Amino acid sequence: MPRAVKPLSDTQVRQAKPKVKEYNLADGKGLYLRVKPTGTKLWLFNYYRPHTRQRANLSLGTYPELSLLEARDAAQKFNGLLINNIDPQEFRREQARNSTEAQLNTFQHIAGNWLALKQPDVSQVYHDKIADRLKLYLFPKLGKVPIHKLSAVQTIEVLAPLAKAGKLETVKKICGWVNEIMVYSVNTGLIPANPLAGIGRAFNSPKVANMPTLKPEQLPELMQALNRANIKLVTRCLIEWQLHTMCRPAEAAGAKWSEINMEKDQWEIPAERMKKNKAHIVPLSKQAMNLLEVIRPLSGNREFIFPADKNPRQSANSQTANMALKRAGFKGRLVAHGMRALASTTLNEQGFDADAIEAALAHTDKNTIRATYNRADYIKRRRVMMQWWSDHIEQASFGNLSLSGT
Repeated sequence: MPRAVKPLSDTQVRQAKPKVKEYNLADGKGLYLRVKPTGTKLWLFNYYRPHTRQRANLSLGTYPELSLLEARDAAQKFNGLLINNIDPQEFRREQARNSTEAQLNTFQHIAGNWLALKQPDVSQVYHDKIADRLKLYLFPKLGKVPIHKLSAVQTIEVLAPLAKAGKLETVKKICGWVNEIMVYSVNTGLIPANPLAGIGRAFNSPKVANMPTLKPEQLPELMQALNRANIKLVTRCLIEWQLHTMCRPAEAAGAKWSEINMEKDQWEIPAERMKKNKAHIVPLSKQAMNLLEVIRPLSGNREFIFPADKNPRQSANSQTANMALKRAGFKGRLVAHGMRALASTTLNEQGFDADAIEAALAHTDKNTIRATYNRADYIKRRRVMMQWWSDHIEQASFGNLSLSGT
């Protein structure tokens, strides 16, 4: 039967004097006060390891920084672990490791992991857009915050100035991205739950505003304005290219000669340049092919069909067409993206197949079987439709200098 140990008193601990050699004062239940020759007093927890039955000492802290009562509390917790065959030393190492990992798992670090996971599912342009928005609006104040300490209140405070400036659409998108990051953190075991699930409700919803576009009967006005406007040849070609191909501004501006299949008269846009990260084929009409011949003397020996003005080794900016349309008198009436709506409305009014129109606009078909059928069959039907559209544009250009005209 183990010898009973009389618990220490505060006075004994306080008045314990150093000796030539260090010595221990027992408090019971594995707790000891070690007094060193230097006068330092150190609390130790002495125990048998659960599996090896070897003796081990675990340092709890120094006195008076750690009081007698606090040392007893620590010893009691460790004795509770031993009852469940848990080694206190291993438990404390695991706690320290988890704490270190938690501090290293900052919002910026986890957001970077999430972005890498998301990259294969979105276009490079959209991926860069997300990264830029997070870097600009969130990382300066939230980037170094450990993911487990991120709260709804502090996130809302960071986004509040953006909402106050009227950028509600940007706020809405950021809230969506942040929640995706937090759900990723939950699924990977970094946090038990998502505390930011409701941050979007702290802001007003953005007003839905359709892209400014023209009515089908206003197409001749557009072609006449392009003829009169003082627009550089590359920009004029870019606008007409986007109009004929019905593609998005970024897709048009970043078009490469390597993407043009001259044998099949089609533009093959790789998945990484598309919004939904799915490759897209555009059947090219005679007029679209003519546009390539117009621009070839300027960029035929370069990578991009529509090179940037200042640095021809780079592509034109996706906003180049928008700025030119503003200068041509269409501010508030038409944007480059709105030319897609103009084409869609015209083709629908003419009775073309709605599915073929959606395929031409590179809108994702949620029915995967139908989408497969679209890729196999719609090219032929779309080629007829795209040629009609280009002929229609040419007719609207009658009497003008249409660069794509035959």
